Amino acid sequence: MGSGFNLRDLPPLKALRGFEAATRHQSIRGAAGELCLTPPAINHQIQAIEDMLGVRLFAQDGRHVTSSEAGRLFYPYVRAAFESLIEGVEAVRRQAQDAPLRVQTYVTASIRWLAPRVPLFLQDHPGITLALTTCTVDWTFDEAHADLGLVYCETAPDPDRYHWVPLFAYTLDPVCSPGLLAAAGGTLDAAALMRQPLVANYTEEHNWAKWFASAGIAFAPRAPYLMVDTLAVALEMALAGRGVALVNGPFADAELAAGRLVRPVDHTVVCPGAWGLICRRSAAERLPVRLFIDWLSENQRLGITS
Repeated sequence: MGSGFNLRDLPPLKALRGFEAATRHQSIRGAAGELCLTPPAINHQIQAIEDMLGVRLFAQDGRHVTSSEAGRLFYPYVRAAFESLIEGVEAVRRQAQDAPLRVQTYVTASIRWLAPRVPLFLQDHPGITLALTTCTVDWTFDEAHADLGLVYCETAPDPDRYHWVPLFAYTLDPVCSPGLLAAAGGTLDAAALMRQPLVANYTEEHNWAKWFASAGIAFAPRAPYLMVDTLAVALEMALAGRGVALVNGPFADAELAAGRLVRPVDHTVVCPGAWGLICRRSAAERLPVRLFIDWLSENQRLGITS
């Protein structure tokens, strides 16, 4: 734009809306009804433009108004400006609707919970495209690169900044294969579990200590203790009978229901906070975001086998 472009040379946008409506209706009252204003308010807006331009835009004709020569000259420019603005707004909306909905979560939550549900969501909403990204270390919502996140929050996020929908609890449950449990004698208590090969996620190593503390035992593993980078790897090792994993949500429900995994000790720790969906508050009413949140909230308990 040229250096001479100066918005201070323009009448206020609200006043221009009043002028456009009054000209189109050739009626102050008609413009007031359309814009949900009073006739004196429309008169005040038109007066402001007339004072700024130094011309009369309307002539009084009994109880009606008619456009003056200056008004007839000015109207096409105002109308074209509004049409151009509307065109721009619609172009931006179309671009936003066409852009993929970017959803962020962790590797295990993606593989074992979210990914199986995404195709079902897309079947119900074929007009939406979705890009699913995963992270292994950073547990915070990356609002610069994602529209929406499935994350764990120990405390509810700032409601002035974020829209937050809790989905399910963050619970700690040891799981292992039926074969490993049988080899250990078929029944275990917390002390006996300590003697089994435990598999820990290095970003959540403290969770084993938390679970054993809740069971009344100090954490001091006496068998091979393996660190991995995701719960997904720990669960694969548990399925193979190579160790005991500590699951932190509904990420082994399908295997537990099918009997491929079992809970060797009947002790669950419920941690503060929850797994849930998070987005910027300003994005919460975007149609793809709202549809995804509503659908996942309603369908979180789908019985999906892995």
